[in-house]
Amino acid sequence: MLPQDPVMLLSYMNMKLRDNYSSLEALCDDLDIGKEELAEIIGKLEGIGYKYDSERNQFS
Repeated sequence: MLPQDPVMLLSYMNMKLRDNYSSLEALCDDLDIGKEELAEIIGKLEGIGYKYDSERNQFS
């Protein structure tokens, strides 16, 4: 289960991307995160000023 708090979600997503996955797509495939849930995640993180940077493989 993913954290609901946006700051905790940011930390969780970036940790997973850094330690286990080469891309956001790989993370979503492995954790079975669908398009709707991914849109919610992205919306929460954009709400606190973060966007996914594919070159850095993190939300920044």
